[in-house]
Amino acid sequence: HKKIRKAIRQQLGYVDRNLKSIKTLVRNGLLALLDNVLYRKLLIISELYRQQLWMYENKSHKIQDRIVSIAQPHIRPIVRGKARTKVEFGAKVSISLVDGFCHCDTINFDSYNESTELIDQIKSYKDRQGCYPESVHADQIYRTSKNRKFCKENDIRLSGPALGRPSADKEKRKAIRQQQYQDEVGRIPVEGKFGQGKRRFSLGLIMSKLAETSVSTISLTFIVMNLEKILAAISFFAYYLWLSLRQQPKTTHNYHLSQINTPCQYNENHTNKYFLNHLLRF
Repeated sequence: HKKIRKAIRQQLGYVDRNLKSIKTLVRNGLLALLDNVLYRKLLIISELYRQQLWMYENKSHKIQDRIVSIAQPHIRPIVRGKARTKVEFGAKVSISLVDGFCHCDTINFDSYNESTELIDQIKSYKDRQGCYPESVHADQIYRTSKNRKFCKENDIRLSGPALGRPSADKEKRKAIRQQQYQDEVGRIPVEGKFGQGKRRFSLGLIMSKLAETSVSTISLTFIVMNLEKILAAISFFAYYLWLSLRQQPKTTHNYHLSQINTPCQYNENHTNKYFLNHLLRF
């Protein structure tokens, strides 16, 4: 521990020395020689030095709006508590799934408790659909007392076990457990959307550097996922229509040149059906 603190102190001294040299150049009016990119990096490094010095002096590893990347200063460390990666870096994305279609509610790079957004997301659903949802299948972190109270006041069933003593009626307890199981099963698709986005749509490989372009890239990913679902539905309908036309009884038509050239014997609907049947054979 002492060796680490000594190394950090030395590195902070090196950065402080360089920043003092830059301040001397600034007083001589040489700051105008920097382009926008270098000037932005200078500001980021100055703030990064201030944060690291404060954490060193206070023997802490936490500070508000901590910078962990010079290229992406908007990125924040997010403690997830997972076995493989205890700390993750990137955007917090909150989505809602309605009839298989994703709606991106929030994209935020700060580390915060996402349970505070559930009420706003439910209200946003009402603005889009015109009514509150019958049920909300959310993770355990969203089942706070405030969210439970809001859902109860608006006749919304929030997934998860209810608070208080369980019912004495055995049949009622069994029905409640079955409903809780169905709610947990219904929550699986929304978790699977993140896996689908990372596996097939490069959601876990966002290469954009700016916060605005990263938000646009993430939003476009979910739009493409919705478009793929629409395309799959259209393809299934077209295939079903093709099978229906294939199963119709086939009849033999003998067309003579004199019949086609005679206007009074030309049947437009019959001819279009004939060409449609032959076209679908290919």
